[in-house]
Amino acid sequence: MAPRKSIEDKIIDSALRLAAEEGWSNLTLSDVAQQANVSLSDLHGQFSGKRSILSAFSRRTDVRVLRAVDPEDQEGERPKDRLFDVLMLRFDELQNHKEAMRAISRDLARDPFGLLAGARPALRSMHWMLEAASIDAGGVYGAVRARALCLVWLAAFRVWLEDEPGLGKTMSELDKRLLQSVTLWGDTDVATTIQTSANAAE
Repeated sequence: MAPRKSIEDKIIDSALRLAAEEGWSNLTLSDVAQQANVSLSDLHGQFSGKRSILSAFSRRTDVRVLRAVDPEDQEGERPKDRLFDVLMLRFDELQNHKEAMRAISRDLARDPFGLLAGARPALRSMHWMLEAASIDAGGVYGAVRARALCLVWLAAFRVWLEDEPGLGKTMSELDKRLLQSVTLWGDTDVATTIQTSANAAE
């Protein structure tokens, strides 16, 4: 028997379902409460608003990705390859909510305040993705890495929104963007190869 959903999960899933059907900007908290079959006061006890629901969804995705990472599979892999695998796990986790992600992204593109509010959860998630790939995300250098990875993720995310189920275009974009920032991941072998190729082309 499937485990019983928590109130938080019911609210998150209901918000995503309604976003896919009706759009994010048109969605009200009353709609979400009704869809989740919870009272508005129960929803208020869990979330301060729609943005906090999105933030909770981001945290839930982080946790599920972290659970899916197998440290044994990372043994012997380069940092860039470990990051690639971790971020593809994240895309796999989001795949069931693709229509909702399209609707939310489309509506937030017209809401600069919403975009700014989403920056902090995105950075937090990229810190965890770095740690999941066994790359230090602490200190000033870790903050720089997280911001760089955020740009990588957003570029690949835009491709993923319109990609086919096989995600070939997403994987190609992600690989390209990671290579462009490879020195930040401490992947010295790849960085040396890129520099050698660049020098040979001059």
